[in-house]
Amino acid sequence: MVKKTQKKSGRLNVVKPAIDELRKQIDGVDLKLHELINERARLARRVGVSKSKSGRLVDFYRPEREAQVLSLVLERNAAARSTGALRDEEVLRLFREIMSACLAQEEPLKVGFLGPEGTFSQTALYMHFGHSARALALSTIDEVFHEVEAGHADFGIVPIENSTEGSVNHTLDRFLTSPLQICGEVELRIHQNLMGNLKSLRDVRRVCSHPQSLAQCRLWLSKNLPDVECIAASSNAEAARRARDEKGTAAIAGQTAAEVYGLEILAVEIEDQPDNTTRFLVIGKRSFGPSGRDRTTLLISAGHSEAPGALHSLLEPFAKNGVSLTRIESRPSRRRKWDYVFFIDLEGHVDDPPLARALIKLKTQAALCRVLGSYPRAVL
Repeated sequence: MVKKTQKKSGRLNVVKPAIDELRKQIDGVDLKLHELINERARLARRVGVSKSKSGRLVDFYRPEREAQVLSLVLERNAAARSTGALRDEEVLRLFREIMSACLAQEEPLKVGFLGPEGTFSQTALYMHFGHSARALALSTIDEVFHEVEAGHADFGIVPIENSTEGSVNHTLDRFLTSPLQICGEVELRIHQNLMGNLKSLRDVRRVCSHPQSLAQCRLWLSKNLPDVECIAASSNAEAARRARDEKGTAAIAGQTAAEVYGLEILAVEIEDQPDNTTRFLVIGKRSFGPSGRDRTTLLISAGHSEAPGALHSLLEPFAKNGVSLTRIESRPSRRRKWDYVFFIDLEGHVDDPPLARALIKLKTQAALCRVLGSYPRAVL
């Protein structure tokens, strides 16, 4: 209802609806939202029970279905942008948390990550699984793989590459012996911050961080702290813990680490590249169906053939079938000296006809051809 008030000048002034009335409307919307969220939870539970022979929500997690839901969210948000829609990042975060809570109604997913608490790996975990998942902090990438292989964790999340510093070789090498599948990926924009129990940069005597983070901030450190010792740590969270406990020590880490360890941020976003991004892989025991927007990772080898063009012959089936390669990385096979395997990322799912045809041909030529996983590509 619009009210009118008389000004001293005699003119009428149109006054917006009272704040109390707007709040009442918001309360009404909140009620509808709550009812709809509860209805979604009931439907999700019914879907989960119907998929499990035991009547429990054991195998309810379906990354391809979640990717499809989030893609629809982005489409709707784009259509509503002219009417004041939330930013894509915010609306995706809301829907991820709703799906996470619905999934965890009886027992949350257990997900291992490279700890301790406060690492970028933990941030990536919550970005993918939501905060209703049970996060298991583990000390090494090896331990993340082991806990999933042993069934102590349902899934794990491990870093695979950084846009500035390249591949995480430890993760690649672990796939040489692990039976686990890649079930998903996360692309996390990395903001590095300098933090500590210090008043200013003048008080910094040493900077501690993971080697990747130190490398990502190399130029900033040489310009702003040229005479300060740089010390490698096992993780950014471990560096933050040292900064909390050691006089004169500052850490490079993310915002979460500052909150967890009670540190003051001395300088924000000190990474050298403004688009610094780390890609993480979700690992598990199962493979999943196509989402419509997928990536496939292969592990291949030409064996000990030294014939010219051996690698070209392995890649040729993809070109002939119109399959795009997005990444190729070589690593020592660890079987004999100067013997290598190749990790290849491709667009598409193994069930897509072009990729399926290419793989049939590849398997007749390669000494080793293993599909590490077909999984939904990162939404954002």
